[in-house]
Amino acid sequence: MTSARTETTWSRDGLTLTARRFGDPGATPVILLHGFPDTPHSWDEVIPPLVAAGYQVLAPWLRGYTIGSYDPAARYDVPAAAEDIAIWHEFLGGAPAHLVGHDWGAFAAIHLAKTRTRLWRSLSLLAIPPFGGRASALSALPYLPRQTVMSSYIGLMQCGASARLLARSDAAFVREIWSCWSPGWAFTEDHFAPVRAVFTDRRLGWAATRYYRALFRAHRPETREFYRVLTAPAAALPTLALAGAEDGCLHPGLQRALSDSVGAHAVRIPGCGHFLQAERPGTVAEYLLAHFGAV
Repeated sequence: MTSARTETTWSRDGLTLTARRFGDPGATPVILLHGFPDTPHSWDEVIPPLVAAGYQVLAPWLRGYTIGSYDPAARYDVPAAAEDIAIWHEFLGGAPAHLVGHDWGAFAAIHLAKTRTRLWRSLSLLAIPPFGGRASALSALPYLPRQTVMSSYIGLMQCGASARLLARSDAAFVREIWSCWSPGWAFTEDHFAPVRAVFTDRRLGWAATRYYRALFRAHRPETREFYRVLTAPAAALPTLALAGAEDGCLHPGLQRALSDSVGAHAVRIPGCGHFLQAERPGTVAEYLLAHFGAV
């Protein structure tokens, strides 16, 4: 595990956002975004090799995953999270950064790569492929039946009882999600403890699942904006797409097809599931550093 060089906060929309910052503040920045059900601690073993290679790293908490960023009146959706990250980029000084996202963090990264392309040196996506354009949609068709089954959990996240479900029995359902999505990973209590701390708090579980409920509210301008950006042509950035060969959340074939359709560098890591940065941190760090170096 790595210790934070600095923990800092930033206020936006009446929320207190929190991030950990590592490395030399004058170095090229890397921003690492986590997903669901997860925290920035899944990057803990990836960060030291990035810092050792001469990068500074910012690992923020997505809004809704900390008490300071919880507010029943706040927005919890990808466009709002993406704007938070743009503010964090400004906090780092505004120099072009390498943007890395996993799961919901990958969707926020895709949104930022398309809407604020000039801010980034490169884009790296873990467990979520890049999306963009008609070719991307057509390439996905053969995998949709299987992916629909794999995505059935989204229905549970739509219900009003989802926060109670996630919190029940010391976050036992969250533990089941981890085991299903990363079936070969014998994660430890140290791995799971930060996630349990989030999801045993029903306020945070409510906020975290709002990202899913926002997906199907077409009357919201923010929801329509999310789909408009997602289906727009891919960003003109060097893009790395990493996927676990045993991912139980998103079909690896779908990940490959969508990555190939937009010309991303797609890599499938064998013996690895959905939480690949925590399962294979050394391998993920090697691919990220090679990608950054090539840029």
